[in-house]
Amino acid sequence: MVVFPSFFNIKSFKLTVSGAVCATTLARNGISVTLFDSARGPGGRMSQRREITEDGKELLFDHGAPYFTVTNPDVLSVVAEWESSGLVAEWKINLGSFDCFSNKFVNFEHQERRSKKYVGVPGMNSICKTLCHEPGVESKFNVGVGKFEWLENENLWLLTGLDGQNLGHFKGVVASDKNIVSPRFTEITGQLPPLDLSLAPELVKLQNIPVNPCFALMLAFTDPLPMVPAKGFSFTNSKVLSWAYCESSKPGRSSTSERWVLHSTMEYAKDVIAQTGLQKPSRETLSKVGNEMLQEFLGTGLSIPQPFFKKAHRWGSAFPAASIAKDEKCLWDEKKRLAICGDFCVSPNVEGAIVSGLAAASKLKGMLRSLF
Repeated sequence: MVVFPSFFNIKSFKLTVSGAVCATTLARNGISVTLFDSARGPGGRMSQRREITEDGKELLFDHGAPYFTVTNPDVLSVVAEWESSGLVAEWKINLGSFDCFSNKFVNFEHQERRSKKYVGVPGMNSICKTLCHEPGVESKFNVGVGKFEWLENENLWLLTGLDGQNLGHFKGVVASDKNIVSPRFTEITGQLPPLDLSLAPELVKLQNIPVNPCFALMLAFTDPLPMVPAKGFSFTNSKVLSWAYCESSKPGRSSTSERWVLHSTMEYAKDVIAQTGLQKPSRETLSKVGNEMLQEFLGTGLSIPQPFFKKAHRWGSAFPAASIAKDEKCLWDEKKRLAICGDFCVSPNVEGAIVSGLAAASKLKGMLRSLF
């Protein structure tokens, strides 16, 4: 989330690229911004996972979004700036498709039709990490917002932490979390949603956004996989796997080991969650999921050896299955200076999140003209 001390604030339970883009856009327009995030660091689905093996070897994985593409002119401008500063780079791979019935690759991208695939350097989370430390942006991690209160007489927002701490008064708020008024928040945390819907009835759209879950499996091998001709490919006719990516083939990554990330199908993830619930999955559950995903990968007939590292992660609400503000690009309450942004507003990808963050910043910049 983004907040502005004496000005505005942006809040995010996981500081996503939409909140980070909104915050830096506002900061560059002279608005002081405070970011609150309950996690240890930024990224959301653009996070990078750091794992240490038993023998002390460091392994890094982009276990969420593997890359992103861009077509929107405004986003192209933003990404061009990131690329010129070395924050992102093009991942020059041709994606393929593997058929699990025939155990063969059946399709590859044509070189001339290949869209540019961008990755953060040296990790996908590098983008959010850099943006949330730009001048004018103060970032507070490990600080979750438990309650938003609108003080009508003072025309201000009062934010309270999950631990009851007073986080301050703010003239405006941006939230980049779709669960801010949703009962799903209660299902996961056991606490009431941070924002009472009676304060902003127009946010009722946020209550029941359908989501598609996903499991990610991080694998590390001693040597490259010579029988796998593609560094990224989708699966057809698999009930377990949807995508596979070679993490170590991306620009700026260490090549001391061959690292892959597998993503499960939506149906597989839903079935596991139906059996285990939305609470944090147990080690036993993640171990079982990891074994099943790995066995599907090994069963491709591609002579894949056993990895020396294996770990599964659950994205309980990885992809929004609906876009609730395609025309407006964000949700906006002008009277209370409250904006909601995220990929769930526009489209379930990095580009959609950036578009929404820019739209939220635009709303707030316009509001400032009447405040000062």
